[in-house]
Amino acid sequence: MADLAFDVGIIGGGPAGSSIACYLAKAGVNCVVLERELFPRPHVGESLVPSSGRVFKDLDFIQHMEEAKFPHKYGAAWTAASSKGTYNTDWHDLNDWKEEVTPDSHAEFRFEERPQEGVDRIYTYHVDRGKFDLMLLQHANKLGSAVYEGVRVSHVDFSLEHPVIHFKMGQKDMGIGVKMVIDASGRNTFLGNQLKLKVQDPIFDQYAIHTWFDNYDRRIFAKGDAQGDYIFIHFLPVSNTWVWQIPITNTITSIGVVTQKKNFAKAKEEREKFFWNTLMSRPELYEGLRKADQIRPFKDEGDYSYAMKQICGDRFMLLGDAGRFVDPIFSTGVSIALNSSRFAYKDVLSALEKNDFSRQSFSNFENTLRRGTKNWYDFINVYYRLNVLFTYFVNEKKYRLDVLKLLQGDVYDEEAPEVLRKMREIVSDVERRPNHPWHKLLGDLTAHAFEPTAA
Repeated sequence: MADLAFDVGIIGGGPAGSSIACYLAKAGVNCVVLERELFPRPHVGESLVPSSGRVFKDLDFIQHMEEAKFPHKYGAAWTAASSKGTYNTDWHDLNDWKEEVTPDSHAEFRFEERPQEGVDRIYTYHVDRGKFDLMLLQHANKLGSAVYEGVRVSHVDFSLEHPVIHFKMGQKDMGIGVKMVIDASGRNTFLGNQLKLKVQDPIFDQYAIHTWFDNYDRRIFAKGDAQGDYIFIHFLPVSNTWVWQIPITNTITSIGVVTQKKNFAKAKEEREKFFWNTLMSRPELYEGLRKADQIRPFKDEGDYSYAMKQICGDRFMLLGDAGRFVDPIFSTGVSIALNSSRFAYKDVLSALEKNDFSRQSFSNFENTLRRGTKNWYDFINVYYRLNVLFTYFVNEKKYRLDVLKLLQGDVYDEEAPEVLRKMREIVSDVERRPNHPWHKLLGDLTAHAFEPTAA
């Protein structure tokens, strides 16, 4: 049996692992982070949402974000071709709303429109994940967490009194005893795979192909200088396909095309051709990128939507992407990772104090995360099923702030937000009525959008 070396062993040093290590180290907990890679390393998921600011404030990390000069993200915008594609339809009153709906190829908001409790800035950040993840991991180390990089965990033995994490350091097999294990391994889902908890999402089968461009003119779609550092989501007239546009520096922009698996070719050359061919449906975007300089090879991600049968158990919990991932459409990945830590660390401290590491000890965390991720999931379902409805709700005054609350990352305090209930009600009505003017605009990605699923 390995000696009890640490109170908490954390698998993975990305935003979830680093932030929980920061919280615990600040509280005096003896913890260790085991990361298989050597940082810095490139990573997708480069745009944050404002709720991340609460975590940065808790961890005394905002100053570091400012010193790194990451672009400030003041808002977001969605665009579509006005002459064809998403918005090419006849517009009528919706049901019994008696509300006139008009076409718009541009929707936008600024975060300052809705103040957030505990968030003292009107912006969040876009980040180079290689740099950001390294900074946060180093911060955890400075606060007192041990950090082992370049170690590959092979398995966790839960059969003994205390879990033992087995890993390789160079050619040497090692094991460390801990009181509990936190899986923050991201989409590698280490414990989800080992314990057979992982459930592939039955609806979402999205793939992404992405790269970085230098000297792309981000003013092409911006309405004024204030939108220069917005995140832009560009709809494409290909079923369930869209493009992200994320500022990384003053001149470098991350561009990614997200589509369904059926559209995604197996061969690398065909995937790159698909990237450019789909962009041709938005000529301004295509021409702007052709004038820019591609500075990174194309990289693709796929089959990334999954859930877990449980995200906590006796002596373990799953944080961030290790416990759930749906789709990058609302930039939720890093936010969920950071907020997972914000909600989890209190349960961990309580478990350590009581020496009770049963699943029930982590129920506050588990219930909060399930509530929040279910709200994200329903929101993403509505978006893909009928994204013109989403755009309408963004632009309609009576719903705008309720939608903005979700987009700011405040999804954890309500079991079923009223604005989501209303969206689902309308989508269901459109689904039931083939003659409804919006019926032909329904996306096929979420044909069973509101049936119960794992969360």
